[in-house]
Amino acid sequence: MEMSRKINVILFEPEIHSNVGSIMRTCALTDVKLHLIEPFGFVFDKRNFARSSANNFEGCEYVRYDDWTDFQEKNKNPKIFCLTRYGKKPISDFDFKQTNDEIFLMFGKESTGIDKNILKQNKENCFRLPMVDIGRSLNISNTVTVAVYEVLRQWDYLNLSKVEVEKGEDYLDKL
Repeated sequence: MEMSRKINVILFEPEIHSNVGSIMRTCALTDVKLHLIEPFGFVFDKRNFARSSANNFEGCEYVRYDDWTDFQEKNKNPKIFCLTRYGKKPISDFDFKQTNDEIFLMFGKESTGIDKNILKQNKENCFRLPMVDIGRSLNISNTVTVAVYEVLRQWDYLNLSKVEVEKGEDYLDKL
């Protein structure tokens, strides 16, 4: 597999700092780049993320953008996949194995999701996470993790350790 593959997570106008902190933790531990599009519903301060990121704030590669236009100007024609309740297929229906392009997974603000114009522009790449029909949505930090791990699964967990490193891969055998 190509080492150039990269997953990017886009958070469109996030409103809750603890969700962002949790997503930062996921991104730091899965080698995913985080793109944060303002305005935010909170003050962007390291102290707001310390607990929810489990102090992985420093290990998270992230970029902040003033708005959607700023993101577009700095990222020319990215291949964006949008999580939305209006998506008609699960993320597992997309075949990420056949691309060496960077993947951009986009998630919207907690209250209203991704701007509808952005969804229309990316209609063919909209997905949803299946759930019972009485549910509106899962927590955004959970959905980011599910989506990232689906792409990673298809890429055979590119660049991630599949064994325990700190205590050793045979740790349970030695108990």
